[in-house]
Amino acid sequence: MRSRFRSSLRPEVAGHSRILFRLAQCVPFTIILVGLGIELSPAHFLYTGPLLTAMPALAALTMGPKGTLSAAAGALTVSITTTTLHDAWGGMQGYSNLLGLLVVSVASVVTSNAVRRQRQTELDQVRRIAVAAQEVLLPPVPARLGPVRAAGMYLAAEAGAQIGGDLYEAVQTRYGVRMLVGDVRGKGLPAVRAAAAVLGAFRESVHYEDDPAEVMNHCASALQRQRAMPGVDQEVQMEGFVTALVAQLSADTPEVQLVNRGHPPPLVLHHGKAHPLMPTTPLPPLGLEDLITGPPPEAESYPFAPGDRLLLHTDGVIEARNRDNDFFDLAKAMEAVNAVTPQEFLEQLHPALLQHSQGHLADDAAMLLVERLNEEDGTCARQREGEPRGQQD
Repeated sequence: MRSRFRSSLRPEVAGHSRILFRLAQCVPFTIILVGLGIELSPAHFLYTGPLLTAMPALAALTMGPKGTLSAAAGALTVSITTTTLHDAWGGMQGYSNLLGLLVVSVASVVTSNAVRRQRQTELDQVRRIAVAAQEVLLPPVPARLGPVRAAGMYLAAEAGAQIGGDLYEAVQTRYGVRMLVGDVRGKGLPAVRAAAAVLGAFRESVHYEDDPAEVMNHCASALQRQRAMPGVDQEVQMEGFVTALVAQLSADTPEVQLVNRGHPPPLVLHHGKAHPLMPTTPLPPLGLEDLITGPPPEAESYPFAPGDRLLLHTDGVIEARNRDNDFFDLAKAMEAVNAVTPQEFLEQLHPALLQHSQGHLADDAAMLLVERLNEEDGTCARQREGEPRGQQD
């Protein structure tokens, strides 16, 4: 499993916050220009010295040492220029103004640098804790699981590198290789608790339930128990849900069985062409069982031959947008990848996703890729035939 952390809020929140922050950074320089305009205008009798002296301290609130130093240099330039133009070097007022500006500038730069270092230390500590917690919640996917090769990748979009609610797992059992991918509604600790409950139920039930639909039912029951625990927020109890997908691959049949509970359909790459495995009967996410009015959910089977690749993912992948507000074309990106192993496949898909979204994911993104091997010698069919990947007809 590869973990990549990104500091990015949702588009509407991030855009508004960035604009306000940029405006706040411009305030000291705007005031400096206003002070210069006053000094060069007929209203130069107004005393702007204290106003300019405070600008380095104001800049230190929103900028680092370099920005603070730039504001100090601007204020100093204006003070020297106006003092020279008005021939005010003979009085003590000009010298005291420059001395005060120098003292405030030095103190502001030193303070800004100290705060910057402290924040960086705290952020590094948060990242280390987040990585350790994620390793416990989402351990690395084994590179080989029975008849398939596998790889996983998680990209968190929460500010400060917090763990989100995306989850996945791949386990080899006596029934075959079983996989889970899911996405919890919401963020923060409630999402992590819901993800842990679903993952725990999956890891236990996959070893004794022969029907993938029953595995999904255990996950739903675990989520209901977690939501009913004392102290859980009422909004989580009423509106919390998890989209989930359970997949099963057996060594003796060239197919994959899926149980989809409101999750984006996985994609199969077959002979260089990617297509989604759409469910015949759409089902609601876990936690919304009251909306199921028909017969109990059953697993649906789809062809999955040796050499095929199956990509399970969360909506953070397909809902990534570019500057034109276009969604990420995951199928097209998969067809363009030319990689030997599943891990290399995800490592090539990852930069394509970030390039499309300008490096800022709006939501957490998780991907789990498996490739069926040839039953005879345990190799991929395309490897045996010597054909480059992603270029078959």
